[in-house]
Amino acid sequence: MRDGAVFALASGEPVPAVSTGQMREVDQSMAGYFGIDLARMMENAGRNLADLAQRLFAPRTVIVLAGPGGNGGGGLAGARHLHNRGITVSVVLAGGPLAPVTAQQASILTRMGIPIREDPAPADLVIDALLGYGLHGDPRGRAAELIGWADAQPGPVLSLDGPSGLDLDTGQQAKPCVRADATMTLALPKPGLAGSQVTGRLYLADISVPPLLYERMGLAVPALFRDGPVVELHGAAGRQPASCIGVSALLTLARLSGAVRR
Repeated sequence: MRDGAVFALASGEPVPAVSTGQMREVDQSMAGYFGIDLARMMENAGRNLADLAQRLFAPRTVIVLAGPGGNGGGGLAGARHLHNRGITVSVVLAGGPLAPVTAQQASILTRMGIPIREDPAPADLVIDALLGYGLHGDPRGRAAELIGWADAQPGPVLSLDGPSGLDLDTGQQAKPCVRADATMTLALPKPGLAGSQVTGRLYLADISVPPLLYERMGLAVPALFRDGPVVELHGAAGRQPASCIGVSALLTLARLSGAVRR
């Protein structure tokens, strides 16, 4: 994991980063201990993604590139919210077996008449929801093709959680890697987003993580969303990251919860 990954709110309050391993434990504890399941987290992510897309880009047409996992499911939830707001939306799936909650999101879109296409078409905005924090190695197959297509588009790209192809722990760019105009990451920032040339403007979105979870991790997390569910993040020079504090405490909480890894 990168050292010195430091983020701050507009007020200057420091925001700790979490590694991808810690984020997995956050997800597990949310569901297993607190009863906030993945579908609820995905709904929060999708609504906030739609809000940010409208706020930054005011698109009339949107193409969502979605992977088979939780990141793709968040993109599909965002597609639904954008469609409900009168925006023309279509979706392209990267292929592979869909995770159950992602398959549910895709089924909802089908019933709503939102087109799920084989090939992407130009749009005012591309939403990249292909690969989440579980990336290992270079993207391959259909995901790699869609990343290349997104990077060739003249319009803006908004990435969910991180640009697909970017290692969210180290900041290393795989080949290929999405070059986003803006990124909306979830819960807490990941260290690989710090100073990345492919992230664009960086935003943080609320998925309803209880403050108690962070307290038990030993993380000093300010009231991030007092002004709304999506906030822009900035650098905080000279501060040390709190990303690795309290991993054992979080693992203990996860074991107590009996959560199932997604």
